[in-house]
Amino acid sequence: MFVDRAKIYVRSGKGGDGHVSFRRELYVPNGGPDGGDGGDGGDVIFVIDKGQNTLADFKNIRKYKAGDGEEGGKRKCHGKNGNDIIIKVPSGTVIKDFETGKVIVDMADREEPFVLLKGGRGGRGNQHFATSTMQAPRYAQPGEAAIEKELSLELKMIADVGLVGFPSVGKSTLLSKVSNAKPKIADYHFTTLSPNLGVVSLGEGRSFVMADIPGIIEGAAEGVGLGLDFLRHIERTRVLLHIVDAASVEGRDPVEDIKSINEELSSYSKQLLERPTIIVCNKLDVLSPEDRDLALDKIKASVGPDTKVMAISAATGQGIKELLNEAYKMLETAPDDVMEFAPEINLEEYTSRIVELPYYVSKSEEEEGIFLVEGPRIEKMLGYTNLEDTKGFKFFQDFMVKNGIIEELKALGIKEGDTVRLYGWEFEYLE
Repeated sequence: MFVDRAKIYVRSGKGGDGHVSFRRELYVPNGGPDGGDGGDGGDVIFVIDKGQNTLADFKNIRKYKAGDGEEGGKRKCHGKNGNDIIIKVPSGTVIKDFETGKVIVDMADREEPFVLLKGGRGGRGNQHFATSTMQAPRYAQPGEAAIEKELSLELKMIADVGLVGFPSVGKSTLLSKVSNAKPKIADYHFTTLSPNLGVVSLGEGRSFVMADIPGIIEGAAEGVGLGLDFLRHIERTRVLLHIVDAASVEGRDPVEDIKSINEELSSYSKQLLERPTIIVCNKLDVLSPEDRDLALDKIKASVGPDTKVMAISAATGQGIKELLNEAYKMLETAPDDVMEFAPEINLEEYTSRIVELPYYVSKSEEEEGIFLVEGPRIEKMLGYTNLEDTKGFKFFQDFMVKNGIIEELKALGIKEGDTVRLYGWEFEYLE
């Protein structure tokens, strides 16, 4: 079964907690703190798998979790990092936030892995919190929390040439004649249910990928039938072959069919009408030479001189070689960049662990001139900020200002020279 949409749950690994322990050795009765740091949680990573062309694997497996970091140990032992989870998707997959439908990333032709969710950083052990005034800290930092998201995956196939048209006009027959694809073909009065891809070889190193897009029906752009499911696969094609039943074998009017299909393409995306296009008049082998000429003249008059019109018989092979050569010529001048959908979400904000978490600012009732800043938001910030580094300390200062903490300290009456205490860290307040 061809599957081009899926909903999945992903979760990064939680950071391991820092450890609280003290050095205990013979003849060292008052050893200092030696609690190790927790391991980092695993990341959620997406990569392209060239061997996949469907999202069928996600029908059975819908939950993907990276490994959690292990807790730190005694004697400054660092906890083991959690394993990353690598999710393989076919080329052309668009990853969206399920709730909002906004694009996170388009894996159109991405060569490098995409890290969607970073694992939580491991918490620091109590060895890091010893100060001149607190030589035996019984506090260790918890690891950063995991991040979990619900995503929707959409596959928009990548092909050089796309076959479009109403059902039963001969698209599947043409693809089977010219490529290695083996679509199911029969005299059905309904459409193929799955897009098919095939490689067309013209010899001398010339080849291209052709996609048989299932038959479009009127109202497809508004979601009638399976229209939207099929139209999304046309977006990445560089050249369109618009197949019509020029002999009206099924009683269809090819001129009206061309008009209807163009309206559907335009309603879905006006850019689709700008694609290089050939009107392919199929099934002319069943007409007499006179009737064939009349049918071709009528179609050419309806589309105008700027649109290429070619006649073929997918059943007998007549005109197919000329059609493929013309399509290849168009590909040589058509833009060769794969259309990509721009991200609609700021990844840093989307995966932030801090914004929603609370914090608390208070004045110590036991010690004069001491102010306390606590809470989950502060713990998380300390988990990934190296305050002993110049860059990290600057980030810390900006964090205190941007989150309104400095203003709250001022409101509580802090003065220059007072002390701000954050989980074992102490800072002198300066105006």
